[in-house]
Amino acid sequence: MPVTDVQQDIDTRTLTIVAEFAAPVERIWQVYADPRQLEKVWGPPTYPATVVEHNLAPGGRTTYFMTGPDGEKYAGYWQITATDEPTSFSFDDGFADEDFNKNPELPVSKNVFTFTEHDGGTRATYVSTYESAEALQQVLDMGVVEGASSAINQIDDLVAS
Repeated sequence: MPVTDVQQDIDTRTLTIVAEFAAPVERIWQVYADPRQLEKVWGPPTYPATVVEHNLAPGGRTTYFMTGPDGEKYAGYWQITATDEPTSFSFDDGFADEDFNKNPELPVSKNVFTFTEHDGGTRATYVSTYESAEALQQVLDMGVVEGASSAINQIDDLVAS
């Protein structure tokens, strides 16, 4: 399994996931840069993602929805804040309504995804920071660790294909 470590820190309001892939940094970057590849790994296996809009440039926006086993759709968005191709990008990730407007009742996380060369492959570090300990706890209670880990664990199969 690619995910090697998961740390949650209520005091700093962060969730950090580390994963290692047997693929070069540029290949892992491409997974996130290409909306069709991103769809294969953004949602957990039982909640596949559909990317509607995708722009990784600073100021750009990505919109998506995940479809649950019952057919219900869950929308979200990324607001890109920084990009350093192919080693990192930063974005705000939030829940949205069906028109991709921010859902103010659910937390927004500030994310930094970093890809570094490691043992001939890539170490990816995913850091999400929440506005409050309560917001972090809310997404933890929603299963974010399990969902994100199972989504990230799909990357190996994608890059091998």
